[in-house]
Amino acid sequence: MGKITCAQMLMRCLKKEGVEVIFGIPGGVMIPVYDALLESDIRHILVRHEQCAAHAADGYARATGRTGVCMATSGPGATNLVTGIANAYMDSIPIVAITGQVARSKIGTDAFQEADTTGITAPITKHNYLIKNPEELPFVVKEAFYIASTGRPGPVLIDIPVDVSTEMIDEKKINETMKLPGYKPTIKGNKKQIKEAASRIYSSKRPVVFAGGGVVASNASRELRKLVKTIEAPVITSLLGKGCYPETDDLSLGMAGMHGAKYANITFTETDLIIAIGVRFDDRVTGKLSEFAKNICVIHIDIDPAEIGKNVAVSVPVVGDAKIVMEDLEKVYREIEAKKGKNKRNDWLKRVEMLKKQYPLKYDRDSGAMKPGYIIEKIYELTEGEAIICTEVGQNQMWASQYYKFKEPRRLITSGGLGTMGFGFPAAIGAKVGMPDKTVIDIAGDGSIQMVSQEMATATSNNIPVKIMLLNNGYLGMVRQWQEFFWEKRYSHTGIYNCVDFVKLVEAYGGAGIRVTKKEEVEGAIREALKIDKLVLVDFLIEREENVFPMVAPGSTIDKMIEEDR
Repeated sequence: MGKITCAQMLMRCLKKEGVEVIFGIPGGVMIPVYDALLESDIRHILVRHEQCAAHAADGYARATGRTGVCMATSGPGATNLVTGIANAYMDSIPIVAITGQVARSKIGTDAFQEADTTGITAPITKHNYLIKNPEELPFVVKEAFYIASTGRPGPVLIDIPVDVSTEMIDEKKINETMKLPGYKPTIKGNKKQIKEAASRIYSSKRPVVFAGGGVVASNASRELRKLVKTIEAPVITSLLGKGCYPETDDLSLGMAGMHGAKYANITFTETDLIIAIGVRFDDRVTGKLSEFAKNICVIHIDIDPAEIGKNVAVSVPVVGDAKIVMEDLEKVYREIEAKKGKNKRNDWLKRVEMLKKQYPLKYDRDSGAMKPGYIIEKIYELTEGEAIICTEVGQNQMWASQYYKFKEPRRLITSGGLGTMGFGFPAAIGAKVGMPDKTVIDIAGDGSIQMVSQEMATATSNNIPVKIMLLNNGYLGMVRQWQEFFWEKRYSHTGIYNCVDFVKLVEAYGGAGIRVTKKEEVEGAIREALKIDKLVLVDFLIEREENVFPMVAPGSTIDKMIEEDR
């Protein structure tokens, strides 16, 4: 074994961590790293904007369950990653971002393309590193991947000065062991708390399970399904939890919250016990926080102790990994049943079933217009519910979450906490790279897609056959909807009608474009798009002032919903 450059060592370390693909753009201080990449068999996807490199790594991570990797140069390259890193941080997605930095002697001198990358990203990463000693590199890479993927997952950033990347390091350093004495996530739940939780569930007459992205991150869907069948409780999911429990099952209530189903929101107000697993009680779910879960028992299971009690008062906290805690909880509950008999909750389950029939998600199915719900349902039908659905942010996101039934985890890829417009398309590229045998669809809005349309070049030049289903209403739709309901229809700068021909745009990049103007054309257009083995954009010209219903007004309780037949 001899000496290699730190750039070469970086590639070997990434390979050792199982990295298959990197999304990025080279720049001046990253030339040594990109030169070393030529010698590696790691695939590189050249994106057209660094923000999209982070989103693609994010989408890859969500679809595969593995850590995504993105790279960018110093200064503007690194700062362009910030939104994508913040998005991953908010949604607890494991990515490792590698950035170049100016030479160590120039740090702090306002050198060309210098930025304090570690300072800027400190609030939006689990941890970050500025490597000043070449000997640190192998340790740092190993630590970064471990930190990103364990405990509550999240992004980690490694900032590498250009002169570090060219220094020599002994090849055997790659075998150094990792030392993280201060980082020990709690995995196993406290036995006493689990027994208390099981006892509370057994005593409950009207329990409901509230499952979120933590169940997906923990790969705990099987354990959730087993627990739900054992305790016989209905299941509500957060937006990021969709699919962790099959939405085709009778016990599923889908998503609750601002644009959730009315029956799910009412269930939250009538329950006597919430079993919250891997959720953070986001304001879009709770509505008026002071009235949410008021005077009822809340069991909160989460790997991050900081989330427990942060927004909602908790009766029984259980810190631990959702998968392991649910295994233990289900076992203890069965032991209680063996001693005391089965607790049947037929009246509660009948009540929940009645709510589902009384307040279904609905749109005017007899309308001759192209309703978004109809389009999404056709996408669901023609993909047999097996596609990976990515979304942008806004009305398109809510319609997709309402009308596409997710039967498995990692099938909905969407920006939750940060609400990042432009996320869906690059995330779909990342998801398709990670899961090439799956149909990957980006359900988009005409506002969001224009923020990232340059990535059509990424899709076509790398033969990544993503399908874009564009719900085109000529507005920044969700903002316009708020302006309609709460600002007296004062549509201030939300109209973007007739600004671009999307069919010509995608064709200019080498993709295929289909325009749909009539309801009877919807099914045929989707079928055709699914058959074409390249980037396809289907431009559905929907009604301009179509709204998402139901809707909880800001400051209102979640059972007070604005409905279409108001």
